[in-house]
Formats: sequence, structure tokens, C-alpha cells
Amino acid sequence: MFEAIDTGSDPSDVPVSEVVRAGNLVWSVHISEDPVTGEPVNGDIETQTRRTLHNLDIAMRAAGGTLADVVQIQVFLIDRADAAGMNTVYAEFFREPYPVRATVVVKELLSEGLRIEILAHAALGRAI
Repeated sequence: MFEAIDTGSDPSDVPVSEVVRAGNLVWSVHISEDPVTGEPVNGDIETQTRRTLHNLDIAMRAAGGTLADVVQIQVFLIDRADAAGMNTVYAEFFREPYPVRATVVVKELLSEGLRIEILAHAALGRAI
């Protein structure tokens, strides 16, 4: 059994939980959206990555952890050329040991104008 974590963000219009927790494990998915209004935050890949990772940070804190607890990330980009900009911003949020990460280029995301979506898995209290 798992519990949905309330991050205080504007709720989604689709049947999905943004963050769930089972024991000390947390799963979280984020796009570049304003956490108050739920409106997409468009812009270049750096802007969208920064907003997406800020949203992940908010979610981790709501679940009782921090970004240091994240052990795996899956990044979905709509353009291979965005990888460099995403990596630059990613390095602002994570330090060694880095979470395991897969980056996949997809044709498009469900929200128009968005360039990135991130799925993260965390183990609260992992040793650093």
C-alpha cells in the first residue's frame, strides 16, 4: 500500500498522483509547471529543467526527504539537442554520488510546449 503525498501544488486534471510514498520509498513525476497555478512554464530547456527540478525538490521535501535521497531519475526530452542544457541545470541540483539516470528522447510530451518530463525514485535517508 502507498500514500499520495500532498505537495500543496495545484492538483492535476488527470487521474495521477504527483508523488507517492511506500515506507521509505518515494516515486515522483514532474513537468515544467508553476506549482501554484498548475500552468505550464515554457521557455528554453534550461528554464524548463530548472522549474521541473524545483518541483521535484518541493515534492521530496513534502515526502520528508531532500534531493539527496533521489537514487534514480528518468528524463524525457523532445529534442536530443536539449541534453547539454539539461545537463548544465541538472548539475546545479545534484552532486556526487549522482542518481542513476536514463535520458530518453521522445517524439512529444502530452503538455504542449513542454520540452522535459522527469520521473524520480528516492529512498529516504540514504547515506551520502
